[in-house]
Amino acid sequence: MDFNVKKLASDAGVFFTRAVQYTEEKLGQAEKTELDAHLENLIARADCTKNWTEKIFRQTEVLLQPNPSARIEEFFYEKLDRKIPSRTTNAELLGQYMQDAAKEFGPGTPYGSTLITVGEFQKRLGGAEREFLHTSAINFLTPLRNFLEGDWKTISKERRLLENRRLDLDVCKARLKKAKSAEAKAALWSEEVDKAEHELRVAQTEFDRQAEVTRLLLEGISSTHVNHLRCLHEFVEAQAAYYIQCHKHMQDLQKELSSANGDTFPNAFAVNASTSGVSTGPSPLSTATLPGASSPSRPPNPSNALESSTLKIEEVKPPATGTRKAKVLYDYDAADTSELSLLSDELITVYTVPGMDPDWLIGERGNQKGKVPVTYLELLS
Repeated sequence: MDFNVKKLASDAGVFFTRAVQYTEEKLGQAEKTELDAHLENLIARADCTKNWTEKIFRQTEVLLQPNPSARIEEFFYEKLDRKIPSRTTNAELLGQYMQDAAKEFGPGTPYGSTLITVGEFQKRLGGAEREFLHTSAINFLTPLRNFLEGDWKTISKERRLLENRRLDLDVCKARLKKAKSAEAKAALWSEEVDKAEHELRVAQTEFDRQAEVTRLLLEGISSTHVNHLRCLHEFVEAQAAYYIQCHKHMQDLQKELSSANGDTFPNAFAVNASTSGVSTGPSPLSTATLPGASSPSRPPNPSNALESSTLKIEEVKPPATGTRKAKVLYDYDAADTSELSLLSDELITVYTVPGMDPDWLIGERGNQKGKVPVTYLELLS
């Protein structure tokens, strides 16, 4: 017990002298031993590495798990050294909801069967996401966390020890300076000078040794950069593989829906035309929204007897409501005087009139007016 009290008192005395030295340095009342330029550069580089690694680590966590409550839960599991429970991804949950809804609506109905198909592909997307999250956590997040919680803590501990050794060294320098000043006034102080010089030599040795240890640790930051570079490449590979899987799943889903629903969902224009008793034609919506496609073939001239006999372009008036703007996708040369020639990328006003073939609209450009094929247009709002 006596030993512990003495040690506690000694430690308290050392802490007090360091605090005094630190305060006097901040106030400009004491000299401070500066580290060599190389060590200062290593410290600055290490601080930069720590700060940016921490930011990258935190933001990657947000990317992989946007839910803050889930991140906090995972944090506690890690601190308690327990296995993090498997969590259903949002895509998997959506897929399950779709399939459950299909059972209620009837799996044999068009809507129900489509829900089942889409739900299955949503689950596949969720599975791909789960694999990506798992791979990224192991190959990217774990190395960054190990650096922040392992290597950096060791470096910080040695840097604090180096700072204490520097303070001790400066205290000894100040003590020797005072002893020499007193010696000049009285020769009786020579013993104090010898003692101060001995303490200074010991402090200098300990400071140099600690500076070397700290330097070696800081130089290891270069190896950390190499390791994190490798991990970054693995993260990019995992991300690329994930997006490739998602793209393939969606392509397969589109093909399956297209083959399964081709007869169930004809285009909206054709449905409207069939229900109103006029002739049907190819979907203007599907082709009018594909500007990257090649120019469509010229639609057939209207064969409706009513239209050919009664529709005169010069007599057609635009309706009070129902006109729309349209962007021309391809150049079009009018076949006769009833049609309007078009230039790619120009904007025109279009509308329809009762009894008109659904593949055609009336187009106006300034004082010019004529029939235009729907497949050459992109209908705007």
